[in-house]
Amino acid sequence: MGRGKFKGKPTGHRHFSTPEELLAGSSARPRTFKKAEVEEEEERSEEEVEEEPEKRKGTQGLIEIENPNLAKPKNVKTKDLVMGRTTELSRREREEIEKQKAHERYMKLQEQGKTEQARKDLERLALIRKQRAEAAKKREEEKAVREQKKVEARK
Repeated sequence: MGRGKFKGKPTGHRHFSTPEELLAGSSARPRTFKKAEVEEEEERSEEEVEEEPEKRKGTQGLIEIENPNLAKPKNVKTKDLVMGRTTELSRREREEIEKQKAHERYMKLQEQGKTEQARKDLERLALIRKQRAEAAKKREEEKAVREQKKVEARK
């Protein structure tokens, strides 16, 4: 006999209840599960009757449902807008502004040379200037020595 779409697996075969079995209630489901399910359905039906007093026909129920993802445009009238009131910022915006202000403060202190990094940079810069001055002095001396040798060689 043909099996149709669902092929048999080595673990077992699919079993479908016939409509007669469903009506008779003699399906292969465990009885305890069925009893618990019937009790839950009764409780649900009682709650639904209390919560939903009136059912709507056709598309009436669909018309009133609003899309929660749809952003509604806010129309603010100028007479309702108070100019003196400041709008509250979100946490991210506040943190971003605080971060910018802290960076500006740090850069101001950096320019004045009051931070540790600025002190280290200035020390390093002074050392480099000193080394360059010594190297320039040494080059001048070597150049003067070469000039003297050239003059002596011509004589």
